Amino acid sequence: MPIQRPSWLPSYIPELQGLRGIAVLFVVLYHCHPRFTGTWFYHASLWGWAGVNLFFVLSGFLITSILLESRPKPHYFRNFYGRRALRIWPVYVLVLVVCYLNAPWFIGPTVWDAIRTAPWWAYILFIQNLFHLALPPAIGPTWSLAIEEQYYFLWAPVVRFLRAPWMLATLLIGALIASPLFRRTHFHWMTPTHTLTHIDGIAMGSLLALGLYTLPISRRIWLWIGLAAMPVGFLAAATIAGGTAFLDTALTTLFAGTVLSAITSTGARTPVNAILRRGPLAYYGRISYGLYMTHIMVFVYFGWFDAHMDRYGVAGNLAVVVFRLAVCTLAATILWYGFESRILRLKRHFENSPKRQPSDQSFSL
Repeated sequence: MPIQRPSWLPSYIPELQGLRGIAVLFVVLYHCHPRFTGTWFYHASLWGWAGVNLFFVLSGFLITSILLESRPKPHYFRNFYGRRALRIWPVYVLVLVVCYLNAPWFIGPTVWDAIRTAPWWAYILFIQNLFHLALPPAIGPTWSLAIEEQYYFLWAPVVRFLRAPWMLATLLIGALIASPLFRRTHFHWMTPTHTLTHIDGIAMGSLLALGLYTLPISRRIWLWIGLAAMPVGFLAAATIAGGTAFLDTALTTLFAGTVLSAITSTGARTPVNAILRRGPLAYYGRISYGLYMTHIMVFVYFGWFDAHMDRYGVAGNLAVVVFRLAVCTLAATILWYGFESRILRLKRHFENSPKRQPSDQSFSL
């Protein structure tokens, strides 16, 4: 069974940028949910954590697409890991440095105490989610980044050397089945952010890419599959899967359907596609990595504003949310244009050809 990009699938899918924006806004608003107490939006904000699941599906699809297309090309590992390092490490290291060098503000003890007790080996190896570590809130979001890096560290060689598509599909389906089962076990060594309990989102995205690249299914049928998966996942999450170990599985189905629908309808002249392709959601998708990595740090830094607005009740709480979103957006914008985008220009050194690669749209957290 050949592995190749369908003729109708473009290398750049702008609608996914909007989905990325939705995902990061979900997460930011989730971390603001105490400020929505007493408003109609409070219960909705409690579901914002699901934005990470959407990130995982997006990342699984995009990165696996890159790996499948790069498999027959030279410098497979050098190019993939080089581009991943440029995308992830600069902002990641910057956040760690700022957090620990300003330890009295973001952590509590002195700078020396924070550095001396910090699990640097875990941060360097991206395994901080595998141990019962008390991560400072400012760098708490790095747990999901660790899951992605662990997955792709292992998944890249698997895609390279395991040639048969059915073997890759078997591994991915096994991960989809195993993940909710691990969530049910409650082993004492398994943390709430353990990779084994959150791998189904990335595996589902990878399975989408594998299916699109190998199965002789028309674009229209893929679209109907995506549209059907959305209500199935939503209804399951709202009913039988709610409050169980299978909730993430239901949400993964919902988001996989959403991503697949966006992929197969790309370029369509519909209001939904237009909203996803351009405007605020697409912009937040562009700056999403910096926003995701720094938003809690910004919350902590401007905690004085929160304390000042506490006296005004609900109105003060909403003012805090608006202020947080504005400042976080400004910080992520500066980070993108002044730091991230400049470093990402170096990706040209890790390409086999000068044309744009799908990895230009990497959706890593």
